[in-house]
Amino acid sequence: MSGKFKLSFMGFLVIGLVSVLSAAMFQTVPASKAQLLQKGAQKKFCNVCGMNLVMFYKTNCAAVVDGKEKQYCSLHCLVEDKEKNHVNPQHIKVVAVDSLKFIDADKAYFVVGSSKKGTMSMVSKYAFSTLQAASKFAAKFGGVVTDFNGALEAAKKDFSKDSHMIGKKQQKMAHMGSMIYAKKCKKIDKTFDSVAQAKAFVVSEKVCRDLNPKELQAVGLYLINCCK
Repeated sequence: MSGKFKLSFMGFLVIGLVSVLSAAMFQTVPASKAQLLQKGAQKKFCNVCGMNLVMFYKTNCAAVVDGKEKQYCSLHCLVEDKEKNHVNPQHIKVVAVDSLKFIDADKAYFVVGSSKKGTMSMVSKYAFSTLQAASKFAAKFGGVVTDFNGALEAAKKDFSKDSHMIGKKQQKMAHMGSMIYAKKCKKIDKTFDSVAQAKAFVVSEKVCRDLNPKELQAVGLYLINCCK
């Protein structure tokens, strides 16, 4: 292999690697960096929507509900659990983007409406452990710096609009899930209470073969809608 070809080949590899990294979601972190506070077979999935908590880790929040820790992919799902399921979340924590650790929500500074994509919302909401970190992020990516109450009010304000958007996306995903289920999965006769429960069952019982996270989410959405 000539030196010129080696250089061109290495340049191609670097460009390819940069492209892959650029395409990665901002919310995603390596699994080794994520904290899963909840327990059990469903611990990797959001309690409300079932999405993978590591993939959307930077917008994760958690709360104690009926004595147990519950983890959510977003403030939207925390609001949904409270408003629709009438739970009383206590000791709320959020992931600080600057440290990737859970901190008390009341001590967090949020940037609402940055150019970074939101989770379960058209308006992003990211938490930070210090005002300096939040302000630096807002200066780079836009958005308004506020406290937890401000971010929570923004999530409540967006809730109806975001829920409509999510519903349409989930319908499409469930349709895709039906095709994946027919092609890659063993047929089961079981009903589920949540997407997280359905996904945990599919994984533990090896119902399907070779599903990536998106396909698993689609199958989970299909399973909670197909047999009710």
